[in-house]
Amino acid sequence: MKKISSLFFIVLFAAATLSAQQSAALERKVLEIQRDPAFRHGTLSVCVYNVSKGRQVYAYNEQMSMPPASVMKLFTTGTGFARLGSDFRFTTQLAIRGEIDRDGVLHGNVYITGGGDPLLGSYRYRQTSPDSLFDGWMKALRYKGVRRIDGRICFNVEVFDEQPLHNTWQWGDVGNYYAAGVSGLNFHENMYFVYFAPGNRQGLPAAAVRTQPKNIDVRGLSEVTTGPAGSGDNVIIYGSPTEHIRHYRGTVPMGKGEFAVRGALPNPARQCADLFASYLRTHGISISSNSMQVYSQPDSLRPLLDYRSTDYYTIAQYTNLTSNNVYAESIFKYLGYKAYGKGTFENGAKAVNDYFRELHLETSGIKVVDGSGLSRSNRVTTDFLCRYLMAVARQPFFDLFHQSLAKVGESGTAKNLVTSLPAGVSMRVKTGTMDGVKAYAGYIDAANGDRLAFAIIVGGYDATPRVVTDRLGKILSQMATLY
Repeated sequence: MKKISSLFFIVLFAAATLSAQQSAALERKVLEIQRDPAFRHGTLSVCVYNVSKGRQVYAYNEQMSMPPASVMKLFTTGTGFARLGSDFRFTTQLAIRGEIDRDGVLHGNVYITGGGDPLLGSYRYRQTSPDSLFDGWMKALRYKGVRRIDGRICFNVEVFDEQPLHNTWQWGDVGNYYAAGVSGLNFHENMYFVYFAPGNRQGLPAAAVRTQPKNIDVRGLSEVTTGPAGSGDNVIIYGSPTEHIRHYRGTVPMGKGEFAVRGALPNPARQCADLFASYLRTHGISISSNSMQVYSQPDSLRPLLDYRSTDYYTIAQYTNLTSNNVYAESIFKYLGYKAYGKGTFENGAKAVNDYFRELHLETSGIKVVDGSGLSRSNRVTTDFLCRYLMAVARQPFFDLFHQSLAKVGESGTAKNLVTSLPAGVSMRVKTGTMDGVKAYAGYIDAANGDRLAFAIIVGGYDATPRVVTDRLGKILSQMATLY
């Protein structure tokens, strides 16, 4: 018995010694990077918790409150799993009001009531494309015998407020697809494609030749010129969410074909209604009047169709894998609607903070402003991120949440993140990037079977994105040896 007991303590001591050595190696790597001239004037924060053992195993500047960029989406999607459930579907309602006479004339209006669906009319999937969406709606009208509309297409967005953008988002982001904002009636992911025809040598004008979807109400003023071949998309689009004029500035690469750039679609709800009306007219159903926004549901509506999105898990997975801001803000505002009756940034933040309290998390140094991380007013600590991830790991939906994160070196925004992982170790991560900020947070499944929660945020650095990614990749690699 004494021999067994002695052996046990020897193994325990050896494991503790190895763990201390691994933490010391990580500390050396972190300090080496902090002393790097590229990071000397910035702030680096690192934290790791052992989820399996319920304790912190490494920390450096872990209480610094910093903007998390898109790592913010971990709070949004996690709260969504808890409050909405993995099978939840956003619903958009098509309804009519008025009488249909014997000739198939609807003497009244068609109503589209938005439910915040971020995939409505999305170009990504055939079944959600504008043509597929409008064809289904048209068939619902024809099934009721409607052949002509003596009225108009009305749209209602009241599930959310009419502030698509947070007032702390940067003007240089607004107008570009990634800062499109959200509406109670989203459409085509609230973005459009503008195609440029580059010149045959650098410096020549690159004209904006067409947009997609067709017939959208966008008027572009282009100052775009031709850049070097292979230089990629360097176009910035300026324009408010309610104005239909867009200013294009920057360069597109020299080449033989057209080059597509994505922009924020102005007034997506009205664009949806107008394009649906146009679709009906081109398919033989005339409409006598222009589209109109309504601000409440009228009496005597007759629902024709409840159009449901794909399930929440699929939406959350796409949100985290590709860091889609429109998806994240739609979830965020819907959480506010579900909890407080109106989808606003303020109510979304309250709903997320309510969930933090439910998880018994101490939240000093934490500020939730939006759901995507576009705002620099968001603040988190790496310690809080780890404690949040550890708490979520104990929830019944955890497996789905875990699967929604990108696998390092394999998928999503982490596909090109190069780390050297020991045999038997896997890592899932949410990445975050904005000007002067780089962040990672997620889980490491260690070789001994333990699960770690980790977070890294660096801000104020003087380096290229490639250098920052390389340096932080070295920290992640060293982290993967901890247990």
